[in-house]
Amino acid sequence: MSAQRRTNQSASAAGRVSEARAGWAMSSPALAAIILFFVLPAAASLALSFTDFDIYALADIGNLRFVGFDNYERLIGNPLFWKAVTNTLLFVGFGVPFIVALSLFAAMLVNSRWLKWRPVWRVALFAPYVTTLVATAVVWRYLLHTRYGLVNYLLSLFGIAPIDWLGDPHASLPAILIFVGWKTFGYNMIIFLAALQTVPRELDEAARIDGAGWFTRLRHVTLPAIAPTVLLVSVLTVAGMFQLFAEPYVMTQGGPAQSTVTILYFMYEEGFKWWNLGSGAAVAFLLFLCILAVTLVQLRLARRGGAI
Repeated sequence: MSAQRRTNQSASAAGRVSEARAGWAMSSPALAAIILFFVLPAAASLALSFTDFDIYALADIGNLRFVGFDNYERLIGNPLFWKAVTNTLLFVGFGVPFIVALSLFAAMLVNSRWLKWRPVWRVALFAPYVTTLVATAVVWRYLLHTRYGLVNYLLSLFGIAPIDWLGDPHASLPAILIFVGWKTFGYNMIIFLAALQTVPRELDEAARIDGAGWFTRLRHVTLPAIAPTVLLVSVLTVAGMFQLFAEPYVMTQGGPAQSTVTILYFMYEEGFKWWNLGSGAAVAFLLFLCILAVTLVQLRLARRGGAI
């Protein structure tokens, strides 16, 4: 009996080793791609941040010098860097709740049974996400035009004076935020829609029969059921807002008065406008630390709230 048990254990161990080898063999192409296109470039960027790599080093690698933490010290003493950090935090602080709430509302709308032509609405709401950024940015520049824009025309119907959306430092950031929300909420809407379709309708119907209103059902039935999805969308949106670049670059070029300069925009100018590639690499590493720190805080709060 013991010999049979040992034989079964050996066969089970051999099976586990075979499964492990098969798993490593199947995942090795993806792991190799991650190492080649993420780990190695990230390590090279970190090493580059400790050098004075610039246009002179591009011409002659002998001009490259190790400068330690000088790039980081210069960034800390650069007011424009802190302006970029402040603007980015404003985009994250206001943009993430706005986009997540808009995406969830749109997903609940196209998931509702009373809405007619739901496939058409899904395509229409998802369409902005797949449209060309430059083309939509040009359209929005006309919509936000101070004198001829449709937005100011609609505001004038309510007696509101025209707003210089892209020329006023106080209005440019909200204008960019509205454009970013319109452009990106469709992707999150699809994720939320997939999660909402897994929520048993019996729970919602039972709460409705018990007299629970719309907000009560949302708070106590829907949100707890899709809490992991809310966390996923929040993490993705935070990462996206921290990496905001194309929208302010196309619409305002970081202006007016540097009110829409983000960390990634600042990194682009350091690395590819002024050719301070070492300083740009330092900005990239600091951005990575910011995203990592905020994501860890989100995960901790999600664990306390029972989302994961």
